[in-house]
Amino acid sequence: MLDSVRAMRRAVCPGSYDPATNGHLDIVERAAALFDEVVVAVLINPKKQGLFTVEERLDMLREVTRDLPNVRVDSWHGLLVDYCRKHDIAAVAKGLRSVSDFDYELQMAQMNRELSGVETLLMSNNPAYSFLSSSLVKEVATYGGDVSGMVPEVVHERLKAKLPQQR
Repeated sequence: MLDSVRAMRRAVCPGSYDPATNGHLDIVERAAALFDEVVVAVLINPKKQGLFTVEERLDMLREVTRDLPNVRVDSWHGLLVDYCRKHDIAAVAKGLRSVSDFDYELQMAQMNRELSGVETLLMSNNPAYSFLSSSLVKEVATYGGDVSGMVPEVVHERLKAKLPQQR
């Protein structure tokens, strides 16, 4: 029965993930419940020097998503819509923490749809993670603050190794 066959529903959760936070993981897990396959895609931006290399970020993300069988981790550079076209991905799934996130993400969603027809699913973050950002986690960790409840354990261990004053 050809009528019962449908295309695989794929989504991408793009970001820098430098480092991945519990807020990121929450969005990935929720997207994984909605789509057949979710690609967690790390942006390669040679103009930005991250705390973690792209390979380190990919490794950490693979570890924290290993229990999600329909999630895979990849990297990309260039336009996200080109990555989506190349990998037959029809949707982008992103988290929203605030109104300012919405303003930016709406503009990006509209541009991506205009360029390629790729749809964007904007998901409100779990309120427990609404304040989290990779930048804030790095800043707090740099000055020795406790970020253990803000990031997955593997990320916390890697932060402690990178930033020895982190407790």
